Amino acid sequence: MTEERQQSPSPAVEGLRGRFGADIKRSPFRRDGEGLPSMGAVMGPLLLWLQDVAAVTLLKARRTLLRAAILFCVLVLLLWISMFLYGSFYYSYMPTVSFATPVHFYYRTDCDPADSVLCSFPTANISLLKHGKDQVMMSGQAYMISLILEMPESPANEQLGMFMVKMTCYSKDGTIMTSVARSTMLHFRSNLLQTLSTLLFSPLLVTGLSEQKQLIEMELFSDFRSDIYQPAVGAVIEIQSRRVQIYSAQLRIHAYFTGIRYLLYNFPVTSAVIGVASNFTFLCVIVLFGYLQFIWGGLYPPDQVRVKVMMGDSTRLQQRKEEALKRMHSSSSTPNMTYEKGCSEPSDTPQQTKQAGGIRNKGVLDTPGVIDTDNLNHLQEDEAGIMATLQTILPFFLRLLIFQRLF
Repeated sequence: MTEERQQSPSPAVEGLRGRFGADIKRSPFRRDGEGLPSMGAVMGPLLLWLQDVAAVTLLKARRTLLRAAILFCVLVLLLWISMFLYGSFYYSYMPTVSFATPVHFYYRTDCDPADSVLCSFPTANISLLKHGKDQVMMSGQAYMISLILEMPESPANEQLGMFMVKMTCYSKDGTIMTSVARSTMLHFRSNLLQTLSTLLFSPLLVTGLSEQKQLIEMELFSDFRSDIYQPAVGAVIEIQSRRVQIYSAQLRIHAYFTGIRYLLYNFPVTSAVIGVASNFTFLCVIVLFGYLQFIWGGLYPPDQVRVKVMMGDSTRLQQRKEEALKRMHSSSSTPNMTYEKGCSEPSDTPQQTKQAGGIRNKGVLDTPGVIDTDNLNHLQEDEAGIMATLQTILPFFLRLLIFQRLF
C-alpha cells in the first residue's frame, strides 16, 4: 500500500501534467541525449527572422533606389531645360560681335584715258545682311565700322597724297540713313628706310613671301546705331580719287557692348553658370509647387480654407437664420378659422391652437438649422461661390508672394 502511494503521483501533479503536457511536447527547444537544445530548433526562428528582415530591407532599398532614379531623371531634365533656356536667351539677346565682308570696287571705263587714270571714282555697293536675309547690326546696338585698304607702295600712291573715302548707308526702300567721309593716305617712308627695307627683305621679296604694301585702316563710324524702324540693309563706299591704286579692301563691323551684354561677352563662363543656376532654381521651385499641389492639394488644403470661410462668414449666416425665424413667427401668428356646429370638421379650441403653435414654435427654436428651402439654397450657393473663388485666388497670390521674395 505504501509502495503504491509512493509510485502513484498525486492528483495535483496529474493535473499539471495534463495542463502543460501539450506545451511541453510542442516546445521547440527539444533536448538531445546530453540535455542541451538541438541546433535546428534554435536556428529555425532566427533564420525566419533574418529572412523577414532581409525582405523588408530589400523592399525599402528598392523603393529608395526607384525614388532616387526618378529624382535623378527629373533633375537631369530640369538641368537640360535650364541650359536650353539660357542658350536660347543668349542667342536671341546677343547680337553679332563682328562682321567682315570684302569690298569690290568698280569704276567707269568709257572715257579718254589721256585725261585721267580712271574715268570715275572707285565705288562699291555692299550688303549689310548676313546670308542675304538676316541683319548684321541689331537695332539700338553701338557698332564701330572701319575700312581696311591694302595699297601698294607705288609711286602713284606716294604722289597721291591725301584722298577721301565716303560711306553712305541706306534702308530697304532706298532711303539714305546716314553718310560719312574720312580722309587717309599712305604712311610716309623715307628713301633711306625704303632702301634698307628692300635690302633686308630682299630674299622674301624675291621668293614672293613678302610684298611692298601697306594696310591702311580708317574708322568710318565710331558709334553707329541702326534705326529700329528703318534698319540699314546696305552701304555705298566711294574713294574720291581717280589715281588711287588698291590691291583689296575689306569692311569690318565690330560691336561695343555695355551692361548685361558686356558681362555676357567678357565673362561667358561665369554668366553661363549664373544663368543656368538661376533657371534651374526657378524650375525646381515650380516643380516643387506642382508636386505639393498634386500630393497635398496645395499649401492650404480645401478643408482648412472651408473652415476659415465658415468662421469668417458666421455673422451673415446668423442674420439670415434670424430673418427666417421671424418670417416663420409671423406666419404662425395668423388666426386659425373655427367651424360652427354642423360643419364637416370640428373646430379647435383656442387652447389647442395655442398648444399647437407652441409646439410648432418650439420645434423651430429647438432646430435653428431648419430654415426655408429658398434661404438654404441661397446659403449653399453663396458658400460654394466663396469656396470656389478662394480656391482659385489663394494659391495664385501665395505663389506670387513667394516668387517676389525669392527673386
